[in-house]
Amino acid sequence: MNYSETLEYLFTSTPSFQQVGADAYKPGLERIEDFCRYLGSPHKNFPTIHIAGTNGKGSTSHLIASVLMKAGYRVGLFTSPHLKDFRERVRVDGKMISEQEVVEFVARHREKMEALQLSFFEMTTAMAFDHFSRCDVEVAVIETGLGGRLDATNILRPMASVVTNVGMDHTDLLGNTLKQIAAEKAGIAKPRTALILGERSEEYDSVFADRAAALQCPLIFAEEHFTADPTAEGGYTLRRKRDGREFALTLDLKGNYQQHNLVTAAAALDYLHTSTPLTIPRRAFIEGVESAATTTHLAGRWQQLQQRPTMICDTGHNSHGIKYVARQLRELQLSHQRLICVIGFVRDKDVRQVLELMPREAHYIFTAPATQRALPAEELARLATLSGLCGEVCPTATEVLAEAKKIATADDAIFIGGSNYLVAEII
Repeated sequence: MNYSETLEYLFTSTPSFQQVGADAYKPGLERIEDFCRYLGSPHKNFPTIHIAGTNGKGSTSHLIASVLMKAGYRVGLFTSPHLKDFRERVRVDGKMISEQEVVEFVARHREKMEALQLSFFEMTTAMAFDHFSRCDVEVAVIETGLGGRLDATNILRPMASVVTNVGMDHTDLLGNTLKQIAAEKAGIAKPRTALILGERSEEYDSVFADRAAALQCPLIFAEEHFTADPTAEGGYTLRRKRDGREFALTLDLKGNYQQHNLVTAAAALDYLHTSTPLTIPRRAFIEGVESAATTTHLAGRWQQLQQRPTMICDTGHNSHGIKYVARQLRELQLSHQRLICVIGFVRDKDVRQVLELMPREAHYIFTAPATQRALPAEELARLATLSGLCGEVCPTATEVLAEAKKIATADDAIFIGGSNYLVAEII
């Protein structure tokens, strides 16, 4: 098989969550453990940082990886989902795994993968571990796919475990209360290994405290160690509480929600520097967080695509994440003549709650991303009307950008979001 045939095989023979949602979810660690043993346990050949969370785990993973790269380490980075290219999921020092390596991995291990009936994500996780081992990475940053306790990545024994936050998402799989979802994410904690929690809440702090106590884990609340205050120039003053040391930072990740991810990443990196063999100089920290999007090739996070009209896209897709995006949209609206929002969602998201957060004064173009899971544009428009949002329907994303540009003036702003898949079609 060539590369395109290999991808076709992967996406059809091992259904992905990205394509079909919950039907592709196969919780449990037995299959991935068996497959990794067959591969020679590649995940045991390098130290790891394991990252979970409802939102922000991708940005936090990229921030940490970027800093470690600037500190001189050879760094593996495993994230999901991808936007444009499957190979985005597996990177070493920012470089994607090659097409040939993907082809060879599948050809070499296809029989075993089929025998074990691996899920798409299990296969991808094992491919990443194998690639990182072959590349002799010195450390790898590994993002969970969904949840934590039963996620395929949870066979790791990391240097540190990080949970960015807990919100209501994937409730059909992880539980329908914050405590239940927190318990799944706290499942990545390992005995006597630091557990770093990015954002606290009275609703779930006790879940992490109990888990940490049971496993004798140091529990680090990031907000107790660092603060990040926005500056008038669009950057942040990051302050380390224990000694008052300050860092003046201008991130190339521009979403206001990065304030929280910066604090989480800083707490994790501070722990790694002070309590593990990793050494992270101040200059590496500053350069790494300021250039994370560029260094690690992260796209779709409050990303500006053009000027006049200003065009912004963001992959936020649940109410927990959209609340920060919606606040920033109101700021965008104040600085432009009109705000045009192009939005599309998948069916299994809390669409009504998201729509309630969106600015009512904007003009909307309702569309549907190109995925089996898409919420039809007409249904989205109907739901939006119930939330007081007005606009027009453009059934497919291939047409929607042209329509937005046609009705926008140079002084308007266009926002594109609601789904990873919609953003992927636009950028």
